Amino acid sequence: MTDSTVSRQENSPKRPNDSNGEFKRLLVPETSQPEEDELHESPPENQVLNVEEDREKTYDSVPPFSWAKLWKFTGPGFLMSIAFLDPGNIEGDLQAGAVAGYSLLWLLLWATLMGLLMQLLSARIGVATGRHLAEICRSEYPSWARILLWFMAEVALIGADIQEVIGSAIALQILTRGFLPIWVGVIITSFDCFLISYLEKCGMRKLEGLFAVLIATMALSFAWMFNETKPSVEELFIGIIIPKLGSKTIREAVGVVGCVITPHNVFLHSALVQSRKTDPKEINRVQEALNYYTIESSAALFVSFMINLFVTAVFAKGFYGTKQADSIGLVNAGHYLQEKYGGGVFPILYIWGIGLLAAGQSSTITGTYAGQFIMEGFLDLQMEQWLSAFITRSFAIVPTMFVAIMFNTSEGSLDVLNEWLNILQSMQIPFAVIPLLTMVSNEHIMGVFKIGPSLEKLAWTVAVFVMMINGYLLLDFFMAEVEGFLVGFLVFGGVVGYISFIIYLVSYRSSQSSSWSSLEMSERVVSTET
Repeated sequence: MTDSTVSRQENSPKRPNDSNGEFKRLLVPETSQPEEDELHESPPENQVLNVEEDREKTYDSVPPFSWAKLWKFTGPGFLMSIAFLDPGNIEGDLQAGAVAGYSLLWLLLWATLMGLLMQLLSARIGVATGRHLAEICRSEYPSWARILLWFMAEVALIGADIQEVIGSAIALQILTRGFLPIWVGVIITSFDCFLISYLEKCGMRKLEGLFAVLIATMALSFAWMFNETKPSVEELFIGIIIPKLGSKTIREAVGVVGCVITPHNVFLHSALVQSRKTDPKEINRVQEALNYYTIESSAALFVSFMINLFVTAVFAKGFYGTKQADSIGLVNAGHYLQEKYGGGVFPILYIWGIGLLAAGQSSTITGTYAGQFIMEGFLDLQMEQWLSAFITRSFAIVPTMFVAIMFNTSEGSLDVLNEWLNILQSMQIPFAVIPLLTMVSNEHIMGVFKIGPSLEKLAWTVAVFVMMINGYLLLDFFMAEVEGFLVGFLVFGGVVGYISFIIYLVSYRSSQSSSWSSLEMSERVVSTET
């Protein structure tokens, strides 16, 4: 039995010998422990919404469905869905459409469903424990593993933030007719950390209202482009329903699947659900919250799927089978659209720029928000929100500014950079997904809300599939880019360390399960003897 297991055993409440007491113990997640309550600080009152009309009332079963209650729970899922609509995803959509036409839409649908499963598990752990994933990792893993997980999460966040900020800067350059260089757009975009700090002080609903406007802007912009370009509805439905994958479209297919799970978003959703006050000790209330979050998150990802579909279909209609298909990217997409479809009362170039700006701004704000939770959760730092947002934003803005100045003059260089950033984020996926599945399947942490064997197998199957897809992307990329003995040796060493840490995380899950099974058995033996 490990030292950490012994520590949790000593701090856990004494378990009654009677069967009814044992049943009640299983119903109460770990957050009910007095020590955890002291360590865990609730969010400020203006960031927590009261969703109960009568908090004193108790239920013997899950309360009946209410549209008014669903509206109160609506918000966190839509903030989470922004990660499915960031500039990196938009670029993946347009490249998939230009290279593969409508043939990968079925994969986009299934990839979105896989992403939904992971996000629902993230919400589940947040509601059932009253803590978010980074906080739970801090209390469950040894210090060295916790610091390494934090570092990996920050690296993934920086990679995503560079893409998002660059995407916003490109949009600003489009909307100002090239007047603003990309590096100036980066500076302008960086000030969103102060906007999120202000909106947090105004209340959670104000922040959610901003994201509603940004998502609506994206939806309207890309829907307008869809209507203007008139893609084939018949081919679109065939692409959604009939799976089809050719040898020339494997890279784009890998890109579509690789974008569905973003590491920082897994941590973020478990924290966002804390904005609705739900007592983890009230089993029926927790189940009610999970039901509403399932509906809300599904609706949010349906909207994100439609937006991604609009982008893919527009570029499939305009550029599939053309000579521009292999060279189109985020930087030149607007100009290609303008050449293809011209101006008019509302030039498509500027509609594209507006949609891209909404995608970039919304994702940079959620990235800042995720960074706060990741840093505070893993490192147990308590500081002013504006300072936390500023530090989190600085981690990303400094390298982004360097990138913007170095790559400002070359479209090709920005496309290569984007490939490297996708690789960087893909490498971090196991370090968010494995802890999530480890914790959400742990009865000691989740109580009665521990996922069942069937769902656990499905979740691990999805996780392994996504990790294998990204592994293929990593192998393909490094085989093409890595040259020279020294570089190859360094990459090999890094790969060995990378795989070793993944093996540790998986084996840690197995050892913890064995430890708690032994603990349960020993207590039952003691109970029988007494």
